[in-house]
Amino acid sequence: MLRKFLKSRAKPVFAIPPGERVYAIGDLHGCDELLGRLLAQIDADDQARGPARTTLIFLGDLVDRGPASAQVVERLRRLAADRPDVRFLKGNHEEIFLGAVEGEPKALRLFCRIGGRETVISYGLDPERYDRLDYEEFAAELKQLVPVEHTAFIDSFEDMIEIGDYLFVHAGIRPGVELGDQHSRDLRWIRDPFLDFDRSFDKMIVHGHTITPEVEFRSNRIGVDTGAYTSGQLSALGLEDAMSWTIVTV
Repeated sequence: MLRKFLKSRAKPVFAIPPGERVYAIGDLHGCDELLGRLLAQIDADDQARGPARTTLIFLGDLVDRGPASAQVVERLRRLAADRPDVRFLKGNHEEIFLGAVEGEPKALRLFCRIGGRETVISYGLDPERYDRLDYEEFAAELKQLVPVEHTAFIDSFEDMIEIGDYLFVHAGIRPGVELGDQHSRDLRWIRDPFLDFDRSFDKMIVHGHTITPEVEFRSNRIGVDTGAYTSGQLSALGLEDAMSWTIVTV
């Protein structure tokens, strides 16, 4: 009886399939210089740990707020072309960015409120000209400035990635809803119903979207957004077998 009780109280073990290694990178928000540093740190860590089938997963929100969104997108587009083991999740900022480029009025207004100014300046728009444009003029400028290769690349991002006992999403999942029935809006935008949930999701959920001072380990989720554009710290979560570790830019 005691053995059965202890077994029921045992902490679940989450693992990556044998021979695989995963690095999940938190929200970039236009921090290209930090991205370059973190990629170098990940490469060094990966080599030091020995051979494995390594996957890089970017948890979304590549753009907005930071100073170099265009440079981040181009660096990662080239990285993905060189490495088939790089995968991307579509965050809420990617969703709004794509809508703004297409000229959707609601998306344009929200884009300008959540850091889109810095994004379009990184694509070459003069800051003073940005301040003079109305929304219709701004939509035309944005469509002209953003390369179609960038929008096609961003539009190809995934909503969720499952590897072993881990599920990778941008924002989180809605408790009580089967994974196959999750809505993309929740996967890209959800906060409290997910963050406050303290029971098992069966999978360990790895996410960004919600800033914490350091990588946050909970019993049912791991948050990897350490607010790079304000803190100067871009973080990654490393996973192999049942092990986990963090890499943070310094």
